[in-house]
Amino acid sequence: MIYSEWGVFLSEFCTMIFYERAVEVQMVNFYRSLSEKDRRRYAAVEAGKLGHGGVTYVAALFGCDPETIRHGADDLQQLPQDAAAGRIRKKGGPQES
Repeated sequence: MIYSEWGVFLSEFCTMIFYERAVEVQMVNFYRSLSEKDRRRYAAVEAGKLGHGGVTYVAALFGCDPETIRHGADDLQQLPQDAAAGRIRKKGGPQES
């Protein structure tokens, strides 16, 4: 078994390229500085760059649900129109129904 620097199990037969630890740290720090909407979009961009297996890797790296990344990919397909423009939920605040 192979584990990444973040403790994520990686298949021995995986051919996908992973980022170096220093780059992962920068990516995670940047991810944490973003709004919720921008986090899922950034995660989708990174997963898309990696190709097959990218969603699993990025979800584990950022500690988010793979479905969040898929939602971010859907968001990106709709740009430059942004139905959520200007709506950013405060961190830790209650979700609006």
